[in-house]
Amino acid sequence: MQVNNKLFALDIGTRSVVGIILEETDGHYEAIEIIIREHKDRAMLDGQIHDVLSVSDIISEIKEELEVTHGPLTKVCVAAAGRALKTERSKAIIDISGNPMFSKQDILHLELSAVQLAQAAVAGEKSNDLGHHYYCVGYSVLYYQLDGEVIGSLIDQRGSEASVEIIATFLPKVVVESLLAALDRAGLEMDALTLEPIAAINVLIPASMRRLNVALVDIGAGTSDIALTDSGTVIAYGMVPVAGDEITEAVSDEFLLDFPLAEKAKRELLENESITITDILGFETVISKEEAIERITPAIDRLAETIGDEILRLNNDKSPKAVMLVGGGSLTPDLTRRLANKLNLPDNRVAIRGLDAISSVSFASHITKGPELVTPIGIAIAARQSPVQYHTVYVNGQPVRLFEVNKLTVGDCLLAAGIKMNKLYGKPGLAMIVSLNGKNVTIPGKHGQPPVLLKNDIPCTFDDQVDGGDQLTVEKGQDGVRTALTLEDLIGEFPAKTIILNGERYEIRSKLTCNGLRVPISQQVADRDEISFEMADTIEDALKELNQAEILRDTRPFYVKIDGKEQKIAEFMRKIHVNNVPASLNNKFDHLDTIRFEKGTEPTLRRLTELLGIRAMDTMPIFFNGQQIQLEHEITAFVREGTRIGMDEQIFNGDQITTKQKEVQPFIFQDVFNFAQIDIPKETRGFTLLKNGDKAAFDDCLAPGDELNITFENPVSIK
Repeated sequence: MQVNNKLFALDIGTRSVVGIILEETDGHYEAIEIIIREHKDRAMLDGQIHDVLSVSDIISEIKEELEVTHGPLTKVCVAAAGRALKTERSKAIIDISGNPMFSKQDILHLELSAVQLAQAAVAGEKSNDLGHHYYCVGYSVLYYQLDGEVIGSLIDQRGSEASVEIIATFLPKVVVESLLAALDRAGLEMDALTLEPIAAINVLIPASMRRLNVALVDIGAGTSDIALTDSGTVIAYGMVPVAGDEITEAVSDEFLLDFPLAEKAKRELLENESITITDILGFETVISKEEAIERITPAIDRLAETIGDEILRLNNDKSPKAVMLVGGGSLTPDLTRRLANKLNLPDNRVAIRGLDAISSVSFASHITKGPELVTPIGIAIAARQSPVQYHTVYVNGQPVRLFEVNKLTVGDCLLAAGIKMNKLYGKPGLAMIVSLNGKNVTIPGKHGQPPVLLKNDIPCTFDDQVDGGDQLTVEKGQDGVRTALTLEDLIGEFPAKTIILNGERYEIRSKLTCNGLRVPISQQVADRDEISFEMADTIEDALKELNQAEILRDTRPFYVKIDGKEQKIAEFMRKIHVNNVPASLNNKFDHLDTIRFEKGTEPTLRRLTELLGIRAMDTMPIFFNGQQIQLEHEITAFVREGTRIGMDEQIFNGDQITTKQKEVQPFIFQDVFNFAQIDIPKETRGFTLLKNGDKAAFDDCLAPGDELNITFENPVSIK
């Protein structure tokens, strides 16, 4: 309020109430009066008024004392305590299968669903029926995920599941209502309302600096309030129940001082290298600053650790660029250095900010300046410059009162009205489950439609701004339907391949069946259909499909068993070449591949024994009547199905052959007549056998290279 260009503001804290009068002249403020009164009992707890009568009495005392000098005061600027704010993280998940167009409005709906889940968690309810009893004063997105992986943006992304995790801050409506009740009993009307963290930020961190990720910590007596800025706005608020009293109690315990003397000693440590204390037993002691700090180190570390952990939690587990400390508890010795260590920041990035940091405010000479007065000054200025407004908006005809901290949007109104965001979109249509080549495939139904949003009967979006008195209408989106598709839609282009087989072109097509029957690819898919299609994949499959039985038979591996031992004879198989590269029946083939087959060697017993290195015959070279002859003795007999096989007989794939070894006999002259044909003259008086020129007999043993002859008394001819 401005009376004679004066502003009256109250900072209603847990331990005390601060009243301040500022005088405004052309945008410059001068603090001309400050009064501080402590509560007589525990009338405040965690920023909420628990005893309205007691708090109103303190307010009345301050009001009456200020009125003596400054005249009647009827309106006041106040702030909702930062320690009353509740911060909650939550995650919302949505199925986006088959819905690649994920628009900005879809993302906003997902974010608001996460905010509503956080509201329900803050309200301590399993459902969010009471969530709208909390004002959402701001939220920020921690991260988006697509199929479990963090992603920068969800717009136009394809996948199965999208999610967002947010951190949101809420103010219980009862805090504002109890504040209004206490002011009313003291005869005051709320001129403007702000939040304590916003008040301190507005005077210490101008809008131009809020693009930086900065933490502001207001360390009071019982609690430490935290606010974070980034990307031009306040992104999160938090509170920890550890503050200046923790340090005062440590001083009291270590040096046996009552609480007021411990508070005095704590403050003297900031200015003096040593302090003189008198304990409760009456002993006076001089203690150096270094010793005193060392003895209360655990309490200082605990304060720095607790504040640092909350800053990291609010800031998505990363350190801010800088930290500003205000409030009386910020004067704790060595706190800035320890907090900098906790956050891995340089020492000069954590600093105490006092009233001298507020360039637009001057102070009367009798006012002692300190960081504990930053928030009261900020309340007066911020409540005037950036007051929090109340608006009444109508949602589906029902009035909804909203507490505006930032720009008020359609989404904010729906949250405040208690409308369940996760039920605004139409339900997806029923899914179908079909079996495709033995594997179950789920065909999701079509997605439901987005809700119909109207502002004053004109279509709008979740992020459209609203003003007091606006009429909002929201209707649930239409439900989706079961997806209709054909086998071609399900499978895609029906597979077919062309190959060139030994110079001729052949087309190989897939076989398509549905529930065991051959069907056209245009048939509609129904729930529980069993669909299969098979495409020749290997060269062997292609030969079967083309009924090339002869080629397939000759191309298969050629095996025979010799005395029970299986032998693979590659030389007897057809050779396969795919695009002039050797291949096998198991090789896969592609569209337009050239496949060529070459016949193998004729499979005879003689070639088989040669390939396997089996000694079937005993041989000896000799000369007979001047011609070289190769004598042979069978030393291994081969039997197939009980019948002996000759060396030039054909062998078949899968034959089982047994062998029998014969006793090796020496070659004799008589063996020659099995390999040489002799014409005996019709008239002869006898013959003579010669071996190497000497007479020989039929049973004479032979040696390799022997020269044999037979002569008749009459001329004979030899063939």
